[in-house]
Amino acid sequence: MRTLVLGAGAIGGYFGGRLAEAGANVTFLVRPERQRKLAANGLTVKSQLGDIQRPVTTVLADAIKQPYDVVLLTCKAYDLDAAMDAIAPAMGPKSVALPLLNGLLHIDILSARFGRERVLGGACYIGGMLMPDGQIQHTNQAHTLIFGEIAGGPSARTDAIAAEFGKAKFKPVRSERIIDDMWQKFVVLASLAAMTTLMHANVGEIMAAGEGEGLANAVLGEAEAVARAAGHPMSAEADTGARNMLMQRGSNFNASMRGDMERGGATEGDHVIGDMVRRGAKLGIATPIMRVALCNLQIHEMKRKK
Repeated sequence: MRTLVLGAGAIGGYFGGRLAEAGANVTFLVRPERQRKLAANGLTVKSQLGDIQRPVTTVLADAIKQPYDVVLLTCKAYDLDAAMDAIAPAMGPKSVALPLLNGLLHIDILSARFGRERVLGGACYIGGMLMPDGQIQHTNQAHTLIFGEIAGGPSARTDAIAAEFGKAKFKPVRSERIIDDMWQKFVVLASLAAMTTLMHANVGEIMAAGEGEGLANAVLGEAEAVARAAGHPMSAEADTGARNMLMQRGSNFNASMRGDMERGGATEGDHVIGDMVRRGAKLGIATPIMRVALCNLQIHEMKRKK
């Protein structure tokens, strides 16, 4: 199986690096500067679960000459258009894109570009950062990658991917209900991003405020109501996990969206929170806190573009 990983940042570098470490046929599609650094220093991952330091195969977008079996897409949502252009030469008739982006909106965008039959659903749970020196820091012990057919059920190609990924030192999960899995992550992420970008605070700081728990309950309630109306209700286990995550006192948990915002950069606000608000509106579900959070992010974007 030939796998192309778009990017060698925190997500792509970690999962692609683990595959390369296991002997898989992996190529990283990168920009020229990242290619030079990887050629000089190799791919470095620092992890509690075992470091990686190894040379890797890289390619630039204009040098792709043949299709790949699996294209692992690990870009930010605001780079999706450029990412689709970059991977287009790698997407043959039997190729499949496996996106690990936040939210759900990208599934329709990728399907419109490449055909729904060439897109899988996917999600990952991992903490990681790309450091200024090019090293990747794995910041927790989570390293789960979930994938599956959008229509649900098993398939020969997801079986093949599971067999390939199963050789690597991370946790691959082949799901027969991947859209439900993606909705569960979507609910938590949208709630976390709305809370932390609005309050400019992490979970622990929000919980220390008198109204913090009420805010968390309210924003999670909005997201769960949209998911329920869309036909993807949170399981009891997922709801408990979400509440523990969003209401843990003393937690330094944050949305990366808050970091992007406070650095003055682009955010995934429209792709995540905006999509949740629009889905709610179509389903007749009010999302007042999400709307305020979206407005806040829209103002940030207007100021950033000036």
